[in-house]
Amino acid sequence: MEIRSKEENIRIDKYLGANLDYSREFIQKLIEQKLVLVNKKVVKASYKLNIDDLITIDIDSYESPEENIVPVAMPLDIVYEDEYLMVINKPSGLVVHPGAGNFNNTLVNGLMEYTKNLSDVGGESRPGIVHRIDKDTSGLLLIAKTNKVHELLADDFKNKRIKREYIALIKGEFKNSSATIDAPIGRDKIHRDKMTVTPLNSKKAVTHLKVLKRYKDYTLISCVLDTGRTHQIRVHLSYIGYPVFNDPVYTKDKTTEFGQFLHSYKMSFIHPITKKEMTFTCPLPKYFEDYLQTLEEL
Repeated sequence: MEIRSKEENIRIDKYLGANLDYSREFIQKLIEQKLVLVNKKVVKASYKLNIDDLITIDIDSYESPEENIVPVAMPLDIVYEDEYLMVINKPSGLVVHPGAGNFNNTLVNGLMEYTKNLSDVGGESRPGIVHRIDKDTSGLLLIAKTNKVHELLADDFKNKRIKREYIALIKGEFKNSSATIDAPIGRDKIHRDKMTVTPLNSKKAVTHLKVLKRYKDYTLISCVLDTGRTHQIRVHLSYIGYPVFNDPVYTKDKTTEFGQFLHSYKMSFIHPITKKEMTFTCPLPKYFEDYLQTLEEL
């Protein structure tokens, strides 16, 4: 995130607190973690701004204070559960773990209220979280209840033994029946809250897509990932000119609160303890289904 100062001789923490949707206290924590730069230099909270100072904020790298994480009662859509792991259907709009000023309204808070049996390999702020999906991406998420299972699942993810399939509605009528996008992804040098296809400071990223159905000006596709980069599907589809519909970050269109039409539809893996083959699917969110119905009527 980058903004230009429109005032001078005012403390940076006060200025950001007044101009962003974050408290001054949270801004100060970002500054303490050296995640706020002015003209590419680390500053203190007491720094006095000058007109046109370029302020860069790296919110994604913020590490939330562990003591602020508290259990919160919330409905959980549990697709599967045993003594070792859980499979959750996460709704669009729910953040997976605390951070960026949101400490009490995440999936982790709900999990902590639901059960005391969660792994702590990822730290106290991410109990049970082996992997994550974006706030506005819905669908299947795997949760570890013990440290041993967490480590085994993490190794399965690393070695591509866990298969995931996503369903996305993209803008435009995709001509081919399938495609593979092989393009490295790294953080955008200008917009730090975004990822981009770049050869600089990037990692290999491969996405396979298949057309499920075509509509007027839209295409419904499935996506299978060889890699798990941040925002991978959204970045790759935007890169080839078919962005995910309603994406507030990778399109310039006006979007609704639902966010991108991207759903983690299917997950297959070998249970790390029982060694049974496990496959789960979950239906599209109602808002997603309803929108597809409107496209049918065009």
